[in-house]
Amino acid sequence: MSGRIANAALAAKVMSADDAAAFIRHGMIVGMSGFTGSGYPKAVPTALAARIGRERDAGHPMRVRVWTGASTGPELDGELARVDGIELRLPYNSDPIARKKINNGEMEYVDMHLSQVAPMAWEGFLGELDIAVVEISGIREDGSLIPSSSVGNNKTWLDRAKGVILEVNRWQSASLEGMHDVYYGTALPPDRKPIQITRPDDRIGQAYFNCDPDKILAIVETDGPDRNLPFAAPDHCARDIAGHLLEFFTHEVKKGRLPPSLLPLQSGVGNIANAVLEGLVNSPFESMTSYTEVIQDGMLSLLDSGKLRMASATAFSLSPDAAARLNDNMPRYRDKMILRPQEISNHPEVIRRLGCIAMNGLIEADIYGSVNSTHIMGSYIQNGIGGSGDFARNAYISVFMTPSVAKNGAISAIVPQVPHVDHIPQDVQIIVTEQGLADLRGLSPKQRANVIINNCAHPDYRPALADYFRRANDTSYGKHAPVLLNEALSWHARYLETGSMRL
Repeated sequence: MSGRIANAALAAKVMSADDAAAFIRHGMIVGMSGFTGSGYPKAVPTALAARIGRERDAGHPMRVRVWTGASTGPELDGELARVDGIELRLPYNSDPIARKKINNGEMEYVDMHLSQVAPMAWEGFLGELDIAVVEISGIREDGSLIPSSSVGNNKTWLDRAKGVILEVNRWQSASLEGMHDVYYGTALPPDRKPIQITRPDDRIGQAYFNCDPDKILAIVETDGPDRNLPFAAPDHCARDIAGHLLEFFTHEVKKGRLPPSLLPLQSGVGNIANAVLEGLVNSPFESMTSYTEVIQDGMLSLLDSGKLRMASATAFSLSPDAAARLNDNMPRYRDKMILRPQEISNHPEVIRRLGCIAMNGLIEADIYGSVNSTHIMGSYIQNGIGGSGDFARNAYISVFMTPSVAKNGAISAIVPQVPHVDHIPQDVQIIVTEQGLADLRGLSPKQRANVIINNCAHPDYRPALADYFRRANDTSYGKHAPVLLNEALSWHARYLETGSMRL
């Protein structure tokens, strides 16, 4: 393990996770590494949670405020939430224990666009960062830090924190070194300068993190795997959605609105996203690129096929099998991947310049194209907006994908009006379900409604949606985007009462 720490002065700071966690005190703001279950600290948060549990049992409640890149793993969010150790969490969470506490009002949660977290930390709006706990894969002789499987907000945490705790994880492949592009050129207004990325494979930074050695309080050696969860195999519904989207891409190429290699792909996480990416393996598109948040299973398949030339992201989000495949073949993949800070991977300026094709999931969409991607029944937050807003508003083409129904058909994903809006209609260009694809570009609200109902809604709900739209046209106060407020929201009330939206 000592081979991962080549700097003698820093090697002298190696200690146990329990001793390192003792630097964290009640009320502190702690910046943790991690993005979609990759590159998060495993040992120190677990030790901290154990200590918080002991303090609580002794009548001394202890809580901290936790900042991360995005979601992490059960050793971090789960363990700290279980002992009620998190006072406030940002910017994204997917842990079920933390989710329950957030929705019970026992934990404050700030849901943020992921591109905005680092700038707001620098601007001082979020408070002063006390401690950074960052996983790395090694320390070089000169003291620079080799990032691990995610970059996320780590550069900002290392720069802004008063003290730093490092976890050096030998489970992470040593061949990760050289894959990263850590950009140190960001600045606050009025001194901001353009981000000089014109292609997904441009490198504008360095391969390592800088960190003042005097700030490093502790180093903990670990050997724990990332939270690599298996994805459900694409089912018939996911394959149908992928088929509609690939047909749309083919049409856009024929029309001359997309090049034969498409444009840089961004994709959310999940079986539908992987179905689309797997479908591209057998597509006619060659020499594709990706500029996205996470590299997932489907992108490895595209790289293996030779169809994908380069993938730029901030982290991995892989199944166990894909993670093993990546680690075993890291030297071969390394030159085809770049991991960047999330303020760069999700930077609106770069996304707009590259002309990304954004493909993200949703919980529900309404007939006018407003999208809810975060809340159940308007108030129960599921995960968070993540980076979907960064990409949707700035993409060349903004796509949202979903099965048309959920809960074995009891819930329609297409509703008269969403009770919570994450993406306004102006940011939503394409909606795809297994039923079909709605191209909303250049359409008025009423034209959108007809296309979404006819192309995307499940046949079981299409008549009720069409009837609602007809009556709204007849009696709504305004005729631009007709709505019957009480009745639109009654779709959700009906589910609360009966467990089904069926009439």
